[in-house]
Amino acid sequence: MRQGPGGKAVTLFRVVGFTLLLAHLVLVGWLTLRPLDVPWMSAANFTPLDGIKADLALGPGAAVRRIGAGLLLLAPLGFLLPMADARLAVSPWASLVRTTAAGALISLAIELGQTGVPGQVVDIDSLLLNTVGVLLAHLLVVPLVRARLRRRRRRVPAPEGGEVAAGTLQGATPTITRVGVAP
Repeated sequence: MRQGPGGKAVTLFRVVGFTLLLAHLVLVGWLTLRPLDVPWMSAANFTPLDGIKADLALGPGAAVRRIGAGLLLLAPLGFLLPMADARLAVSPWASLVRTTAAGALISLAIELGQTGVPGQVVDIDSLLLNTVGVLLAHLLVVPLVRARLRRRRRRVPAPEGGEVAAGTLQGATPTITRVGVAP
């Protein structure tokens, strides 16, 4: 299968994105699913926003640290998932919904996995903060990067060193083997 202009770059972009995505998920799994030796544990939180209210009651420094940690834990998925996909011509809304849903499902899997891990507590607010972090990272990074890559891809260097539109370069006429040319 032949690749168009920039095909090797897209493949490299996809491989790097997938590798970074796997590395990030391994780090997140290690941080969130390892047993902790703690003297006491708080109860699981199944009421939305109760944990965030409790964090805010601790004061501004502790609230920023705890809420920020929840937002930043899975935030890199907001741009690593589209990077691993490496599509430039995609609906921005579809990409946002797909990435946010994947982030929410990964966060849900982590929370469900924590039910059997000593020292880890299930918290619905973690799921909410992780999902919002993925959404914000996607909104802040992906549209800008895709626009820049599309602009760069539109211009392809011509053999003489000038630039022409990507669709105007012509190569040899494709032929099918064992098919002769009419007289």
